Amino acid sequence: MNTQELLPLAVLFSSLLPGLVIFALPESWIAVRTTLNLFGAIAKLGLVFLLLAGVHAGGSYGVRFEVLPGLDLALKADALGLLFITLSAILWLFTTLYAIGYLEGAPHRSRFFGFFSLCVTATMGIAMAANLFTFFVFYELLTLSTFPLVVHRGTDKAMKGGTVYLAYTLIGGTALLTGIVWLHHLIGHTEFAHGGIAAALGGEYAGQLKIIFLLLIAGVGVKAALVPLHGWLPQAMVAPAPVSALLHAVAVVKAGAFGIVRIVYEVYGVEFAQSLNLLLPLAIIAAVTIIWGSFRALFQDDLKKRLAFSTVSQVSYIALGVALFGPIGTIGGLVHLVHQGIMKITLFFCAGNYAETLGIHKVSEMDGAGRRMPFTTLAFSIGALGMMGAPLTAGAVSKAWLMDGATAAGMAWATWVLWTSSLLNAAYFLPILWRAWLRPVPTAWPEEHIPRCGWRETAWLLLLPPMVTAAMTLAAALFADTGVSPLAWARLIAAREYIGLETP
Repeated sequence: MNTQELLPLAVLFSSLLPGLVIFALPESWIAVRTTLNLFGAIAKLGLVFLLLAGVHAGGSYGVRFEVLPGLDLALKADALGLLFITLSAILWLFTTLYAIGYLEGAPHRSRFFGFFSLCVTATMGIAMAANLFTFFVFYELLTLSTFPLVVHRGTDKAMKGGTVYLAYTLIGGTALLTGIVWLHHLIGHTEFAHGGIAAALGGEYAGQLKIIFLLLIAGVGVKAALVPLHGWLPQAMVAPAPVSALLHAVAVVKAGAFGIVRIVYEVYGVEFAQSLNLLLPLAIIAAVTIIWGSFRALFQDDLKKRLAFSTVSQVSYIALGVALFGPIGTIGGLVHLVHQGIMKITLFFCAGNYAETLGIHKVSEMDGAGRRMPFTTLAFSIGALGMMGAPLTAGAVSKAWLMDGATAAGMAWATWVLWTSSLLNAAYFLPILWRAWLRPVPTAWPEEHIPRCGWRETAWLLLLPPMVTAAMTLAAALFADTGVSPLAWARLIAAREYIGLETP
């Protein structure tokens, strides 16, 4: 087995092996568990950078194993997959640091970090899947590995939230499997390919291909929280803050959005999907989800639920970008996959800090939080402003490209959807910032909930991750025009998907 085959496997096993060992560790072996967690995260990041350099230079990386005749478990590292892999690897490192600090003294840490590692392994498998069968295997592994994380606390509320999550995702998995089997029956394989594979069937099977498209999009749309398949996401907010961050920014929701990208671009092909009139319905569903999620967020007093409905809205920007036929919309959607991740993980890290340090769980309890926890609130403010699309933030870059893409595609209504969403974003984030920075500290605040100001406002393992990801939110905008930015990589992908069309 050569380097081109070993490297994708090494990316998988860098989290799988430490996770399996962690399961067997006694709870008291804190140092060993921490070392394994950090070693796996740092090793994975190094391996991913090797893949990035190789793929950028034109290298080909992949491996496959025959499961049955004509059915392979296959991995490949391409430009599209590496966009998702790099985001997950970077954010996994910071989520690991955060989780170590957040769960200090909590029970069942070996179980938590074992499933945590399996979750990231499944995410890597989804990103590197070379066909729909492999995608499905890791997609379902992601469901099974995240369920124990959602119900980690074991309370009745946690079990209810986990049950709802499992029901939604298993039904989605059934729809996805049905579409995969049907497509395999028609074509004989389900390999991902630039320009798609469905076009080979021609117009004779147009009716069946439309139904298959619906099944596939519904299957991944559950995890992407498309309306009306989004009901599990607010319920899953009973999970600990590191799990919420994982669900929204690193793994589950992103896996669904990434699945939509793969299906449109490399199963159907964007031009064939457009010829079947599949992109406009997808754009409409995405637009409805964007507005509905933002509208529902307005009425949530629970901070994590407000952020959850924000995710419902923001992740559909990716689906909308995919459905805007043309390279500009594609770039906007793909770069938002990264930008939304770093902004949303910042917000969930900060929400966890408020809960752990000040006992704050609701927006109505945020009065004076900025004076008690200025650095956490600064990071939260940057993430929130980014979600609104404020200048000099990652969100501004995403929304600018999406709006330009809508204009270029002749879909002016989509521009109004984005503007409306931005106004709603401001309507549910600005009151939080106003309370945190401008309202007085409650006189009845318990003394034990008043942290010291400065860098010691909370544990450094809880403060460092949001500070770094907030800085990344600014850096993604300030360095957007450089060759190492997420925008540059999204433009590379768009150039390969829209072969023969000039990309900006």
